[in-house]
Amino acid sequence: MKKATLFFTGISACLQFFTARAQTPTWSEDVACIVYSHCTTCHHEGGAAHFSLTTFTDAYYSRNDVKAATELGYMPPWPPDPNYRSLAHERVLTQEEIDIIGSWVDGGAPEGDPLLAPPVPIYANASQIPQPDLTAIMEDYVVPPSSSDLYRCFVLDIDNPTDQFITKLEVVPGNRPIVHHVLVFQDTSGQAQVLDDEDIEPGYTNFGGIGVNSAKLIGIWVPGSDALETPSGMGIKLFAGADLVIQVHYPALSTVELDSTRVNIQFGTAPFMRELAIDPVLDHVVTITDGPLVIAPNEVRTFHAQYTAPIAATITAIGPHSHLLGKRMKAYAIPPGGDTIPLIDIPKWDFRWQGMYQFRHPIYLPAGTVLYGEADYDNTADNLSNPNSPPDWVWLGEATTNEMMLFYFAYAFGIPSDENIVVDDALHAEHYQDCDPAFQVGVEELQLVPALGAWPIPASDFLSVATYGRKGVVRLLDISGRAIMQESASSDVVRFNVADIARGVYFIELVSKQGSAPQRVKVLLE
Repeated sequence: MKKATLFFTGISACLQFFTARAQTPTWSEDVACIVYSHCTTCHHEGGAAHFSLTTFTDAYYSRNDVKAATELGYMPPWPPDPNYRSLAHERVLTQEEIDIIGSWVDGGAPEGDPLLAPPVPIYANASQIPQPDLTAIMEDYVVPPSSSDLYRCFVLDIDNPTDQFITKLEVVPGNRPIVHHVLVFQDTSGQAQVLDDEDIEPGYTNFGGIGVNSAKLIGIWVPGSDALETPSGMGIKLFAGADLVIQVHYPALSTVELDSTRVNIQFGTAPFMRELAIDPVLDHVVTITDGPLVIAPNEVRTFHAQYTAPIAATITAIGPHSHLLGKRMKAYAIPPGGDTIPLIDIPKWDFRWQGMYQFRHPIYLPAGTVLYGEADYDNTADNLSNPNSPPDWVWLGEATTNEMMLFYFAYAFGIPSDENIVVDDALHAEHYQDCDPAFQVGVEELQLVPALGAWPIPASDFLSVATYGRKGVVRLLDISGRAIMQESASSDVVRFNVADIARGVYFIELVSKQGSAPQRVKVLLE
């Protein structure tokens, strides 16, 4: 009863975010909750994104980029079309939310009353499997500066003497800002280790996969994603003696960086487990219907794949895959005598943003169901991602200049009642619960604490700082961390005269007399 009461209280409190306002939206009352609910899982200090959006100053500084990225649909990154099929754990903004952000920026991006802002989320970047049954970390790798993306594969040292079923798998990037995505494979052939041994540095470079045809994909990590958790009673089999291999995508870098990404695994303990396989059921060799996969220069072409399920199956997730010429990937199913079941449609394929997408409920497919896949390719100069200039012949292969067409499915032997399993039933409005501390009970990865408030931002003459009753010393720091001014936090509001201070980015910091860790918030003087 308490949970239901909190739910409806949260929904009621969030109605203000969906109500048209006559005045310009403000950060505190309108925009912060949208950003905290949909953006800051990546856009926080130490997160996967390149800049933070956890404070008003952060958002104000990047306001034009935020507006442009959300209006273009580039952020938050969620390539599947939610209107074709709504998938689990979607990261999407409604048009009203996009309009609120745009109106806020166009109206001068006001902060509003900082006392009305939701608490700032604090991210620990901690493991979601605190006590894994198996953990493996790659050898420290120095990522070199480069003008192009790097796909580096690493064989992880594990000891798995018997077959076991994975029920939870997570990737913990060692250097989140430079790890774009990670593919996790198991290799029973030993070929990946041979490739690793042939390279003098840790790991080896390979673009499409890990360079081993028999390797099986068992997991994908992309920024903002949670640990992969299989439905109850199902598990991904990790074979005895298999090597665990990860392919890490590093974007172009201007500086030398260090990475040591880790994989944590939890095994199932139930006496009976259904094996959840992850295979490219629709592919460019066996099930393609109009192959071979060859694309001529200056050609736009669509390829199709088709597969009839010989037995009943339950599918829990789908992961399309192609390379740089890909423009659209779509899959659907037609059961015997039934209507079309939409599975996924990615109308604007982007190789940089791919993943394994779970269904909100597993989908039961009776024997005889036909799976269909479609993939569009653009081998013209109009395709800015084309690896060849001028366009050249492109064949099937794993290299950057080759192409692929794969639709990975996570599936198990089918039972009709599997469709009653709930993976994600959350409504879009429920994301706003993240802004209400009442909903944070039991959540260890995210803690909400009142942040120091500062206004106006940007400041010109005076800067006011709200301490929310905390005692100590409030200091104004320059970007190097040197204290410029300080005042005793003897009241709820501390005021600094900043008229004679050089314009730029500064920090305010409260140091508690009780010796607690100082809290810093970025401010801007103009």
